[in-house]
Amino acid sequence: MISSLAQIGDALISSPSTQRARILVVDHRPLARSLTVDILCAEGYQVLEADNGFDALQQAVKELPDAILLDLFLPGLDGLSVCRRLKSQANTQSIPVIFVTVAENRESRLASFAAGGADFLRKPLDRLELMTRLRSLIAQKRLNDDLQRTKQVLYSIAQALAERYSERSNSRLEDRIALTEAFGTYLGLPETDIRALVDTTLLHDLGTLTIPDAVLLKTEPLTVPERDLIRQHVLIGEQICQPLRDLQSILPILRHHHERWDGSGYPDGIAGSTIPWLAQVFQIVDIYDALVSERPHKQPLSPAEALAVLDVEATRGWRNPKLVEQFRIFIRQQQLEAAIQPDA
Repeated sequence: MISSLAQIGDALISSPSTQRARILVVDHRPLARSLTVDILCAEGYQVLEADNGFDALQQAVKELPDAILLDLFLPGLDGLSVCRRLKSQANTQSIPVIFVTVAENRESRLASFAAGGADFLRKPLDRLELMTRLRSLIAQKRLNDDLQRTKQVLYSIAQALAERYSERSNSRLEDRIALTEAFGTYLGLPETDIRALVDTTLLHDLGTLTIPDAVLLKTEPLTVPERDLIRQHVLIGEQICQPLRDLQSILPILRHHHERWDGSGYPDGIAGSTIPWLAQVFQIVDIYDALVSERPHKQPLSPAEALAVLDVEATRGWRNPKLVEQFRIFIRQQQLEAAIQPDA
């Protein structure tokens, strides 16, 4: 666990955002290309060159430049087609493409933006304008890359945290994700909500980073201070994910998945329908998974026993009774489907 987190920390420190930017210049006219290359080299950029669309695609995939200056009218595979292909691939879609052309008509501009271009410059290039546009686009790309990289680091940390239980638990992360996706689909939730639930499944225990193993894995009853310490994990997890734009949708789930229907939960003591809907949905799946899983302080319950516990908690006023009933029907349906599946 410790070594895994140390490696993750090292990965964060070695961010590529301070490296010298690389620009791919794509132009089939040697003179025009060399003039652009000279401008970029004089400004300290690393420069790659391509004289046709196919070579541009190959270099973009292989080198992953920080930006591409792409001639609109290339022989064979034209600039618009190149840009569309770049934007259709996950590893190149974030690279900003600046179209350069002698054309000044409105149709060309609209076509370039429709293809995914980030900007449009007319030849001959104005050095100051080119540098201003490039610096802005590269800065934005690197910021987005760093945020995405941070998100992946958080996922890696979450996986490392899940492994805290690996030796004493039969609950696997893949199983929890599958159960979450299946229940979300059963409820008819849109894909964006299901994605948020899956992200929460990965990251909901992120706040336990600050909790010592001696407390988190304790088999004896927790003291009041220890219980209060563990309850802080929802706020810490929310704070860790707060800066990431792609994770804004999960913040209410992270914060409120330990609230109770009658208002006796934490951290805010909100009740009933004021508890975010996705937090309610995630909560039911999370509780059920915890009940049927082996943990340091308990043995796993059977599905029927776990559902009975959820019923008791709904009767006490802790859970949304309608949602608990929906989950019961969902689990029974899953069991029936599993029973009629032919042997592999």
